[in-house]
Amino acid sequence: MAMPLRQTVRVASYLFEQKMVRRREKFPLIVELEPLFACNLKCEGCGKIQHPAGVLKQRMPVAQAVGAVLESGAPMVSIAGGEPLMHPQIDEIVRQLVAKKKFVFLCTNALLLRKKIEKFTPSPYFAFTVHIDGMRERHDESVAKEGTFDEAVAAIKEAQRRGFRVTTNSTFFNTDTPQTIIEVMNFLNDDLKVEEMMLSPAYAYEKAPDQDHFLGVTQTRELFKKAFDGGNRRRWRLNHSPLFLDFLEGKADFPCTAWAIPNYSLFGWQRPCYLMADGYVPTYRELIEKTDWDKYGRGKDDRCDNCMAHCGYEPTAVLATMGSLKESIRAARETVASNRAK
Repeated sequence: MAMPLRQTVRVASYLFEQKMVRRREKFPLIVELEPLFACNLKCEGCGKIQHPAGVLKQRMPVAQAVGAVLESGAPMVSIAGGEPLMHPQIDEIVRQLVAKKKFVFLCTNALLLRKKIEKFTPSPYFAFTVHIDGMRERHDESVAKEGTFDEAVAAIKEAQRRGFRVTTNSTFFNTDTPQTIIEVMNFLNDDLKVEEMMLSPAYAYEKAPDQDHFLGVTQTRELFKKAFDGGNRRRWRLNHSPLFLDFLEGKADFPCTAWAIPNYSLFGWQRPCYLMADGYVPTYRELIEKTDWDKYGRGKDDRCDNCMAHCGYEPTAVLATMGSLKESIRAARETVASNRAK
């Protein structure tokens, strides 16, 4: 894990309070906040921009966005969309959440980052998370626009120069090979030296235009097992728990805990996760208490059968780590090692 020590301590304390003090069975680890669905790209694997034009024009008010996060009580927020930098008040949303000492990750394709960066202030509670899906040719093909990779790289360097924390998120499809994963992760880790990296197998999002290149469970396990070979997994500054990486390789299996990374969008709290829309509710409490969580997951819902997405399984791995002294020590050692390497 490459999570900063401040964030590690805060999240660990939060988990201890929820599990051991409040004895809560379900609680959020991080909120996926979508203050808009509009985007300046048309990625083939994304279904968010398939909404009607009227919906794509909507922007969530600042008070509503901040209020939803505070209502949930989660210590971390991932602001996505759509492209968040298209929201005219995105800097104010970030500022207010940071003021509440929430760890905020603004997910962006970075096309507007250099233009908008003056609106933001570096903080240990804030990071730009830039989406990079491969080296130049593969990335530009995945987002259907040439020049996107080069602009993203330039934006990352500029943000780093200004003192911002920069992390990345990479999604991989069945057109990827262990070598394409290794190439881009080496580039991000060794050349760009981003602070943390996330990786995820592409989930078969039902509204995505391209339905032919999503990974199955067996493919995912084989792909990541080979990519992690040779010490890459320990060398890369991956923002994942060791048990989640075990899960990707097929060394461990877990049930889905989508309730731990809930999604809040223009429509409200989404059931059961940001990848599946089985209705929306106005409050987080209603999401938790009135959703039949037992009917979701592999072997229960056909739509879940090939899912190994971070939003469903990383929190399970985190909770499993917390419940094991051995795994807690393992995770702590990797965190310390990663922070020393920065």
